[in-house]
Amino acid sequence: MRARGWARWALLVALTTVVTVAMAAVSVPSPGLFAGLVVATGLALVGWAPAEVSRPACTLAQAVIGVVIGVLAQPSTLTGLAADWLPVLLVSVGTLAISMGAGLLLSLRPGITPLTGMLALTAGGASGLVAVTRDLGGDERVVAVVQYLRVGLVTATMPVVAALVFGASATTTAGADTGGPPWFVDIGFLMVCAAAGLALARVTRVPAGGLLGPMVVAIALNLAGWSFGATPPTLVVEVAYAVIGWQAGVRFTRESLRMVMGVLPLATALIAAVIVVCAGLGLLLARVTGATALEGYLATTPGGVYAVLATAVSAGTDATFVVAVQVLRLIAMLLVAPALARLVGRRGG
Repeated sequence: MRARGWARWALLVALTTVVTVAMAAVSVPSPGLFAGLVVATGLALVGWAPAEVSRPACTLAQAVIGVVIGVLAQPSTLTGLAADWLPVLLVSVGTLAISMGAGLLLSLRPGITPLTGMLALTAGGASGLVAVTRDLGGDERVVAVVQYLRVGLVTATMPVVAALVFGASATTTAGADTGGPPWFVDIGFLMVCAAAGLALARVTRVPAGGLLGPMVVAIALNLAGWSFGATPPTLVVEVAYAVIGWQAGVRFTRESLRMVMGVLPLATALIAAVIVVCAGLGLLLARVTGATALEGYLATTPGGVYAVLATAVSAGTDATFVVAVQVLRLIAMLLVAPALARLVGRRGG
């Protein structure tokens, strides 16, 4: 039995590695997570997947993802919002309310709880929300599929909308590659943030503490200027993403897959509606802050922060403003969404 278990893990790791490399080659967002989800689901459906992914492994994966999100909070980026903090905050709250409202509509579908629906459609931090869904009591299979459907739709439509609606055209603007600190600084920063963040989460007992604790520590060190430019190593990040994908994938059965597939038409319609409403909020933000309509649209798209950055730079817009709004919303979403989702889950229960 033990040999069979090791063989299943070896097969899962090998196939995930191959699929991750293939997905990275075609610029799929978070290729490790998506590959882990797809491979683990396929193996689970044919009875070749491991029985489960251990909770300590999932907690460590959450910590890594928390640090990845935390290092996005660069002082030079966020200080650019000082003059416009109130409209940005209001738009961020509006996006949270709209996406969570759409999640409650998704929960009208049989088999989807309000908690799962809200986590599935909350706009921002797809990998983080998938990572904490099980801890909050939701169905991470539904959340993973719907969240990455959202990311895929936003990423696919963004360049088209930017070009056809806002008249964006590509420029040759590119930033210089300034390099980064040595690998051991990256590893040390990750270890410090993970250890301190998990200890903080254990003391405070906040919802989704495995992700939020390290994220808060990483943000604090970054804003204090004590991160030394460190970022979690790419290989470690992709392994963490894969673990989160495996966590959801190994729990799939043919019955649950049919249920998730049945949710997709309604989820797609709701995601499209959220994208349109967020675009309207972007136009409102642009009018209030003096940004261009394209910058407002890119700043408020419900997800895909790296695709947003690429589009903003390519179109020659104020990428600092755009990314600052996206990052602020992302952090706010991940800080607030777990607590709100848990509250809804308790009332629903």
